[in-house]
Amino acid sequence: MISAAYAQSAAPTDAGGLMGFLPIILMFVLLYFMLIRPQMKRAKDHKSMIEALEKGAEVVTAGGIVGKITKLTDAYVTLEIAANTEIVVQKQAVQTLLPKGTIKAL
Repeated sequence: MISAAYAQSAAPTDAGGLMGFLPIILMFVLLYFMLIRPQMKRAKDHKSMIEALEKGAEVVTAGGIVGKITKLTDAYVTLEIAANTEIVVQKQAVQTLLPKGTIKAL
């Protein structure tokens, strides 16, 4: 009374291998262009700014301290933040190079 049910065999598809990975590949490409590439560009710009520092330049540190460079070494920068007040910070802590005369305008 009850007949046997047999499963139908699936048709072979050639595009299943690459098409299955296509969304993952597209996500990695999108991730590269939206996150990794801009971050590498910012790091390159920061490195070139650090290398271009010179005595007398006005800068802002990562902590928000505004000062004028009075001394440079390989790893550290001495900043004058007020009259006769100097602090030493790492070069990597310098975040922004300000135009000349900015401190006087503050």
